[in-house]
Amino acid sequence: MSMPDLKGLLETAQRIQSEVARVREELGRNTVVGETGGGLCRCTANGKGEVLSLTIDDAIVGDKKMIEDLAVGAVNIALGRARETAEAAMARVTGGLPLPPGLAGV
Repeated sequence: MSMPDLKGLLETAQRIQSEVARVREELGRNTVVGETGGGLCRCTANGKGEVLSLTIDDAIVGDKKMIEDLAVGAVNIALGRARETAEAAMARVTGGLPLPPGLAGV
């Protein structure tokens, strides 16, 4: 590999690295929602896969098992959507090149 080729490769890598950092920051501001039980339980997460809130409708308060089941489902749906959002955003930045595990931040 000649020096100009290596220089171009390094410049491209630096550009991608800077874009990945920008997208990570954006993902932290984007939110996704997962609902279960027809909206009885709602989880909001950001694009980084962080759970921001979990809301439980008063109608199911007192039914511990239902709350547990609906909460797990809502969280899983929200985190799945967060992961899909992050993967799509990173694919746009990298042109579809696979990133090492964990680099997307989710």
